[in-house]
Amino acid sequence: MAYTLSYNDLSENIEEWQGLPLSLSGCEVMPLDYHAGKTGWILYSKKLNKTILSTFQNELGMPIVIVSFWKIKTLMVVRIAGAMPKKARHIAEKLEIDIASIDKLPSLRSAGLLVMDMDSTAITIECIDEIAKAHGVGEKVTKITEQAMRGEMDFTTSLRKRVAALAGTDMQILDEIRNNLPLTAGLTFLVKQLQQHNWHIAIVSGGFTYFADHLKNTLSLTQVHANQLGVVKGKLSGRLKGQIIDAKYKAKALQTMATELNIPITQTVAIGDGANDLKMLKVAELGVAYHGKPKVMEKAKTAIKFADLTGLYCILSASLDSEG
Repeated sequence: MAYTLSYNDLSENIEEWQGLPLSLSGCEVMPLDYHAGKTGWILYSKKLNKTILSTFQNELGMPIVIVSFWKIKTLMVVRIAGAMPKKARHIAEKLEIDIASIDKLPSLRSAGLLVMDMDSTAITIECIDEIAKAHGVGEKVTKITEQAMRGEMDFTTSLRKRVAALAGTDMQILDEIRNNLPLTAGLTFLVKQLQQHNWHIAIVSGGFTYFADHLKNTLSLTQVHANQLGVVKGKLSGRLKGQIIDAKYKAKALQTMATELNIPITQTVAIGDGANDLKMLKVAELGVAYHGKPKVMEKAKTAIKFADLTGLYCILSASLDSEG
């Protein structure tokens, strides 16, 4: 039998809530007999509590049914029933919390494939910019990089221009960058957790094999695809070797790997931050923009704006909470 609680009856700490599912509407809270199945959406954040959740609901202007909650490291995850309202994403951004639909979510109960971009996704830097800075052409190369990532210049053209500017760079500079690659917070946790669920992790990057191969060895990744720099007598030649990894290649690589690994496309995830990731994000069952450029964040169906890479595991962990 349903009974009504006062909003004040709920603890500020969501982890102490009991009697879920709960319908939250203004100051009124009502336990429900409700089975959510596999649908719904989630909110997740380090600072998610009763006050923020209530503010969110009030700004949304409609009741929300809180199905369940759980914690991934320091991130509180709250699952909400039903279809995600259009304005929910804007409200979440305003409150600086992340949001994601969990409809058509790949399952952690089955093997899957995650394909990641490298620069500014798996690692916090753009390697080509760091090489350029050390070589004294940083400003020139950074401007070209920004144009490419915003989709204002063809990626292949921009890459060739940037690599040409690096001609003569001593390989010791690349060694130093490789040996001190700043991994994005949450990367190691994400990779280990997914591997425990028999998932394959790959990097498909418009960056360089010199750094991607290092990540493959460090994190025991399944595959890496990246551009190969030409080297002559211990210095960069200013040219690339082999096929260029562009947006089309990234999307095709995900499909090819899924086929080779016998992973259905419904069990694939792609994550990246730049315009050259959009095709890959569209091909995957779950395409996620990670702290991306405005164009990417706008076009991607799912985006992580505030959390680190642990946020992706928060999203996928909802598949373990779903019924049916």
